[in-house]
Amino acid sequence: MLFRAGWRHSLPLRVLGYDFATMLLVKPNCECCNGNLPPDSRHAWICSFECTFCSQCATGRLHGVCPNCDGELVRRPVRSPGALQQYPASRERIFKPRGCLS
Repeated sequence: MLFRAGWRHSLPLRVLGYDFATMLLVKPNCECCNGNLPPDSRHAWICSFECTFCSQCATGRLHGVCPNCDGELVRRPVRSPGALQQYPASRERIFKPRGCLS
């Protein structure tokens, strides 16, 4: 893989000849219950807009549908430890319990 030196989120990333404007934003918590979701969690679910939920909220309360955009919720991929060092997870917590009431 070829990463541009000094890469920032606003600049393109070239990997194997492909340009990527941004990478997946790994958020630290569930938007419904505010539970912690570490970057290596296999219990995090996201929609195409990267709204993030724990597996209990995603499958129970939300039935696999994002309350923000009505998009499908899928399991969030886990970023490798090496990539996390270079491109750390977000620290910004987003908590929107209103959209998650069942």
